[in-house]
Amino acid sequence: MEKIEAFLLPIVQTINAYMSDYILIFLLVGAGLYFSFRTKFVQIRCFGEGFKRVFGGIFKKGEGKNGLSSFQALATAIAAQVGTGNIVGACGAILVGGPGAIFWMWVIAFFGMATIYAEATLAQETRIVKENGEVLGGPVYYIKKAYKGFFGKFLAVFFAVALIFALGFIGSMVQSNSIAGSVETAFGIPSWIIGALLAIICAIIFIGGIKRIAAVAEKIVPIMAVIYLAVGIIVLVINFKAIPETFGMIFKFAFTPQALLGGTMGAAIKAAISQGAKRGLFSNEAGMGSTPHAHAQADVKKPHDQGVVAMIGVFIDTFVVLTITALVVISTLYANGGPLGTAEGLAATELTKGNLMQTALGTALGNQTVGNIIVAVCLTFFAFTTIISWNFFGKQNVEYLFGKKATIVYSVVAILFIFAGSLFQNDLVWELADMFNNIMVIPNVLALIPLGFIVAKCAKTNKQDK
Repeated sequence: MEKIEAFLLPIVQTINAYMSDYILIFLLVGAGLYFSFRTKFVQIRCFGEGFKRVFGGIFKKGEGKNGLSSFQALATAIAAQVGTGNIVGACGAILVGGPGAIFWMWVIAFFGMATIYAEATLAQETRIVKENGEVLGGPVYYIKKAYKGFFGKFLAVFFAVALIFALGFIGSMVQSNSIAGSVETAFGIPSWIIGALLAIICAIIFIGGIKRIAAVAEKIVPIMAVIYLAVGIIVLVINFKAIPETFGMIFKFAFTPQALLGGTMGAAIKAAISQGAKRGLFSNEAGMGSTPHAHAQADVKKPHDQGVVAMIGVFIDTFVVLTITALVVISTLYANGGPLGTAEGLAATELTKGNLMQTALGTALGNQTVGNIIVAVCLTFFAFTTIISWNFFGKQNVEYLFGKKATIVYSVVAILFIFAGSLFQNDLVWELADMFNNIMVIPNVLALIPLGFIVAKCAKTNKQDK
């Protein structure tokens, strides 16, 4: 196994470096800019409308006639978005790209709000409702609308296979790996036991289908977000004197990161931007083509209604949850003479993306055990809900490729991957997840652009419900 990892790791890292440094930046920023202008910056114009629909929907119980309620669909999407990327991914971006990587995450997310509006509206436009009320929807359907004939079928299959591996299999390994590692650190429970329990619980939920997944998501997502944000705000109150310097470091090192990371200016900026793009994608998933599967399930009057709701999902994921992580880490460990605030300190550290947030919380609260426990509990909820949402996304694509019966085999294999993730303690799993995430972006964005006229029409003809 070690020989295989030693052989594969540099190959996968090279592919990811090329993708994140060049292709990913071009596609994500390009798509975000295109839809921002095409929709006349819908993420600004309709931001208030999206907030009203989201927070008004919290108190609307029940399901849609065909599919889910708008809030259930959003909760399922946020369950997928808010995962290890918001804690482990953000910490990895800061360690490798410096505090400035967070600035580029914000940039990617701002334009990504327009992209995810496009994804959600197109998922609504192209979804299929069966006679029994079951809804099928996602990128494979709007890919085939964008490109007719063999090329459209090829891109749809390419996307479906990439998503199944990226989220259903490898992605679930990343999430279970993070859960097992944090729980073992906090409570000393062997990782394989956590993996086995996680696999059993997930199996029970998978059997219930999208209705059960949505029911779990709409209950857990608000609670887990509030708890995590409350802890983060307490730390920021403790570190209030370091907050101005924290924001200063984010903006300063977005453009002059070599002062902290060392090396040449060009290489340091490239590291900050690429980490912001790569980890930003893994965090909010805008442009990746995952969350449209959830938004397609929403029973709404018109596609625009779910599009503005989808935008709020990206906002909550990046500008709220991920930003809290970043501010806690930077204000505690980088700013105000923190141990990682210099190039020498950063080079000498033994901290990793897996324990950076735990160390920051432990330092701020004056008790490392408490910090470990808090992160372990929050990360468990984040990653758990991500796994169950990703499983549904994968299941939709398995059904598209092989039919309904094949989803049973898929779920069994996915459960095995969840358990296996708790046994691995290496970077190869993360790198493979990044690679398949990156690959998913290509067919998804290639389909979004030609359908821009439909997205623009949805944004233009929108009339807010009174």
